[in-house]
Amino acid sequence: MADEATQATARPDKDSTTYIRRLVERGQQGERGALEELYLIHFDRIYSYLHMSVGNRHDAEDLTTQTFLKMLESIGKFRWQSAPFSAWLFRIAHNLAMDHFRAAKRWQPEEEVPEPQGEEEPSAELTAMETIGRESMLKLIERLSPEQQQVLTLKFVFNLPNAEVAAILGKTEGAIKSLQHRALVALQKQIQRQEA
Repeated sequence: MADEATQATARPDKDSTTYIRRLVERGQQGERGALEELYLIHFDRIYSYLHMSVGNRHDAEDLTTQTFLKMLESIGKFRWQSAPFSAWLFRIAHNLAMDHFRAAKRWQPEEEVPEPQGEEEPSAELTAMETIGRESMLKLIERLSPEQQQVLTLKFVFNLPNAEVAAILGKTEGAIKSLQHRALVALQKQIQRQEA
């Protein structure tokens, strides 16, 4: 029991960069427990992102499975750069979603999209989304271009910084800021039309 208490106090926060870095290192050495822990830590956010991206539970489940299979196949090639490990996983998920869109050539929203976990205090953007209503906001976002949808989802639903969104979407931070601005202007025009 004393050993368990010592381990619990010595173990860093599961979301800390140091803890994730150690898990990745152990996962790269083939340690199954570390790979399982990486899966458990990131599953909810990756699934929520894919569900919002593709619009239905079945495809989101398939793409989430594919994302983590690709993680298992490629973790040995992963190298720490400016973006965190989660951005690398989101990039894999994003690429799979884009492949899905190319194959399906359409997007069909389904039921309510699950809320990502871990939000303690909503940002100003999320508060605005709640004011308008999450469901109507999602309907408005559906009318935007796929790139604008992705940027708004990653920025305001998952609260990722511009650098991570840029890494996930394979764009510069300036391009992300521009896409975000154009998307918000388009949303504002849609809201004004609804109110009129």
